[in-house]
Amino acid sequence: MVFVPSAIITDPYFYAVSIPAVLLLGVSKSGFGAGFGSLAVPMMALAVTVPQAAAILMPVLLVMDILGIAAFRKDFDPVLLKFLLPFGVLGIGIGALLFKLLDAHTVAAMVGGFTLLFLVQRLLFPPRPDSAPPPRWLGALLTTTSGFTSFIAHAGGPPITAYIIPLRLSPVRFTATMAFFFFVVNLAKWIPYGFLGLLDSRNMLTSLVLLPLAPLGVWVGVRMARRISQVLFYRFLYAGMFLTGIKLLVGRLA
Repeated sequence: MVFVPSAIITDPYFYAVSIPAVLLLGVSKSGFGAGFGSLAVPMMALAVTVPQAAAILMPVLLVMDILGIAAFRKDFDPVLLKFLLPFGVLGIGIGALLFKLLDAHTVAAMVGGFTLLFLVQRLLFPPRPDSAPPPRWLGALLTTTSGFTSFIAHAGGPPITAYIIPLRLSPVRFTATMAFFFFVVNLAKWIPYGFLGLLDSRNMLTSLVLLPLAPLGVWVGVRMARRISQVLFYRFLYAGMFLTGIKLLVGRLA
């Protein structure tokens, strides 16, 4: 691969939408405002194609994931993670096989619709403190969906969040488990993204320009996640999922 400096994207409009998208992704990767990260690709897709936006974010995601697991390395749930990871990787494989056949905007709209349905269900039928956790088959299905939508448009947050929220983890444990889950899932994307020709010099060099924003977003999110109450934390989760669902769904209908 030959890296040519002139290949870097120089369109000011691209950076006008990409800079806030990367910062939002960083805050989301830390667990605070989880769900908002799914807006990054749709925001960047205002200036470039969805596959190109997803490819540009790959190095950024890698740095964010490393920072996330370093910050929460002692707080994740190993039993839950052992259950989630195989299904997340399975979803990545399905996404890689179907990538050329699917419209990423359609997939994003499906994620948005599902997210809103989940929130309606939680509003109309709120869980009781003594309610049983979701069945494992549902967790397997939602986690596979998360891996799939993560591969297509980095929109894996809402499906798996819909499964994890009813487990009522503490904010830090929730954040740490999601950080480790998406570290593995995002790492698994590199080889198929390379085979699909998305990791070219233009995308990678453009990603390097955005890379310094990664630690800033994660740092802000980590500080918030460690200082916020559990009730307020989950309110932000619901707000993030609602806005994400609207944006992903309306983006397809517009």
